[in-house]
Amino acid sequence: MNKQLIKLGCLVALAFPVASLAQENVDQAMMQKIRQEGLQHSKVMDIAFNLTDKSGSRLTNSAGFSRAANYAKETLTNWGVQKAVIEPWGEFGKGWELEKMYLAVTAPYYKPLMAWPKTWTAGTKGLKKATLLLVDAKDSAALEAFRGQLKGKIIILDQQNMYKHSFTADAKRYTDEELATMAAAKPAAPRGAATPTDTAAQRRMRDAMRAGGGGGAARVLNLLKAMAMQEGAHAMISTSTRNHDGTIFAQGGGAYKGADPANFLDMAVGVEDYNTLLRLAKSGTPVNFDLDVKSSFQDKDLQGYNVIAEIEGTDPLLKDEVVMIGAHLDSWQAGTGATDNAAGSAVMMEAMRILKAIGVNPRRTIRIGLWSGEEQGLLGSRGYVKKTFTGDQAAAADKFSGYFNIDNGTGKIRGIYLQGNEACGPIFSSWLAPFKDLGASTVTVSTTGGTDHQSFDGIGLPGFQFIQDPIEYNSRTHHSNMDVYDHLIEDDLKQIATIVAAFAYNTAQRDAKLPRKGKN
Repeated sequence: MNKQLIKLGCLVALAFPVASLAQENVDQAMMQKIRQEGLQHSKVMDIAFNLTDKSGSRLTNSAGFSRAANYAKETLTNWGVQKAVIEPWGEFGKGWELEKMYLAVTAPYYKPLMAWPKTWTAGTKGLKKATLLLVDAKDSAALEAFRGQLKGKIIILDQQNMYKHSFTADAKRYTDEELATMAAAKPAAPRGAATPTDTAAQRRMRDAMRAGGGGGAARVLNLLKAMAMQEGAHAMISTSTRNHDGTIFAQGGGAYKGADPANFLDMAVGVEDYNTLLRLAKSGTPVNFDLDVKSSFQDKDLQGYNVIAEIEGTDPLLKDEVVMIGAHLDSWQAGTGATDNAAGSAVMMEAMRILKAIGVNPRRTIRIGLWSGEEQGLLGSRGYVKKTFTGDQAAAADKFSGYFNIDNGTGKIRGIYLQGNEACGPIFSSWLAPFKDLGASTVTVSTTGGTDHQSFDGIGLPGFQFIQDPIEYNSRTHHSNMDVYDHLIEDDLKQIATIVAAFAYNTAQRDAKLPRKGKN
């Protein structure tokens, strides 16, 4: 162990008293069995292959999501995991599939373009010939100057998108110093709890800001799209400075509820292609296109679905209590959602396989949840939590011990966020101790957001997200066409599944449920 890791261990020990660490009973023989199965006999990459290459992209309510959900249900059942179901959580909206995409410049020369239509946008109803129209409108008054000019056009906005050279690697791991800083974090000042509803609203606002560049810009963009549809424009193209070097980030194109109409076709392209077209348009050079996009909507069943399964508890006094592990199964459309979040779903399935393979008979029930609608605001996990632990089912919350989530890409676990639950610090430090040689030892009182543990934490249930090495999650793969199987790291996924299996087992075996914030 190097000096930084020794220093980190001291920081953890200072934050969480040694006496508390000594009280936590960890079955070291079982930890060794879990390690052996998870690291030497892993199936995690085969699971990931089935969720990505074989299923395709997994937008909620799409055919790809259905393929992945059915695979997960059948596979869990074949392993002996009980009560595997594809369970409705409430109304989501329409599914969407891209069936054909062709975009090419035909004048002043021929050039095929790589483009990704945004979700829930309409197709072109066949091959269309189009010309490029440059629109420079900062407000609704300026937009009026373009009325009557949009028919048969592909629209490009006059906006600066400077190409940015990168002189650093896309992928990185946390340094010892960064982990030490996390471990030394102090509890945040008390404030009103963030609810899952708040999270969803924040996400929608962030997506709108990204799409339109701000509140006023988003309003002008929506007015432009409405005018374009009314006048018969074919499409618009969009980009950002993140879309470079062959990586294109593409997300939602508008509303998706059952009664919402199809959105105007908006295609994300690389900044290099966008800037080429913009320079040509500003020079007065006519630009012509061939465009053929076909998309379809699934609107027969508007319900959203999660995959739920469990290993039933065996202790007569504790089997009705529940430990949960989970990840979101849905993705965006440009890639196959490998790091966001087939990685998380695959390791959670693998954790269940590990426990079944070594013959674990847990005291409490261990349940897996693979969520849909996460990308639209944690909808699947929020729906599950509401249906299972609130209202008439509120008593079930008293029998809930804890939830553990993975949703930060392919990077291995380096520790865990406590979400302000200081009482769990010494417990989790003990549980991580057998895996320090695998790089996992950091326990931080800090909170982290943006994924499904918040649905549990938001109503006062213990919900946790692990610290993961970022690798290239934010720089390259998150919501992009590069989010594919080849960007997964096998050894990291094996390590994650092993540690998750251990945490699920330890939570199931404790004499007491995990402490709750402010109550222990």
